[in-house]
Amino acid sequence: MSGTSELARRIRFIQIFTRRAVDDILAGEYLSVFKGRGMEFDEVREYAPGDEVRLIDWNVTARTGHPFVKRYVEERELTVFLAVDLSASGLFGSVNRRKSEVAAELCALLAFSAIRNNDKVGLLLFSERVERFIPPRKGASHVLRIIREVLDASPAGRGTDLALTLDFLGRVARKRGVVFLLSDFLAPDFARPLGSLARRHDLIAVSILDRRELSLPRLGLMALSDPETGRTRLVDTSDPAFQAAYERRSEERRRGLERLFGSLAVDHIPIVIRAGDGRRISYVDDLVRFFKQRERRR
Repeated sequence: MSGTSELARRIRFIQIFTRRAVDDILAGEYLSVFKGRGMEFDEVREYAPGDEVRLIDWNVTARTGHPFVKRYVEERELTVFLAVDLSASGLFGSVNRRKSEVAAELCALLAFSAIRNNDKVGLLLFSERVERFIPPRKGASHVLRIIREVLDASPAGRGTDLALTLDFLGRVARKRGVVFLLSDFLAPDFARPLGSLARRHDLIAVSILDRRELSLPRLGLMALSDPETGRTRLVDTSDPAFQAAYERRSEERRRGLERLFGSLAVDHIPIVIRAGDGRRISYVDDLVRFFKQRERRR
């Protein structure tokens, strides 16, 4: 199968799956959580008993000789940005999909949920540099373009520079919106720009990890490579001391991220790719759980 037809097949699968999940589950949850930025003027109508006095339009009232009030409606339309980490660590996967593939599927779920509610969606692809920026637009064809860009990306960089990415978003996203930051967050020194962006936007961190980044199987000697730096280390995965140190470091890193997000009031959706997920995509449940928890907080 050619690369082009394989890409088309993957896009079609994601389109069918995510639209079904959005129609059946996510669209309503999304709408209940992201209700818009405020109120906008709609019309002037005659005063009715029970209307608030502060809503009276005194200019129209003076011209007509009858009391009129201003009517406002919720400003529903939002701008959603999907910022996706394309660094080499996203190519890792111990089950039937890589972290980068899960990121593409999550983008599709969030993007289709957004356009279902008439919101605009923009895309930022990054590694140690800004790889691609697509300004926010509406429409199903725009979402399919976003999915294609994520799946077919060939990043020039292998590392991760979250600070650069967050600073770039802060410059191009001038109007307050919703930012989903999809990454494994294997990057240093990004607390300051993360906090700065969170003060201006509704920032949601989506951490994507493979189960083997939390614990390793006992398979004896293995050569472990860092895909971003290329450094390789020979380890004994059957050594209890190594196993304990590996799991302890993974847990410390997980808790450190939770503390950072909590201290900056950044919402967090942790996604762990596990064996047995298959086509039963468990992270749909993770998204629904997050939306429900956030709605309760509101």
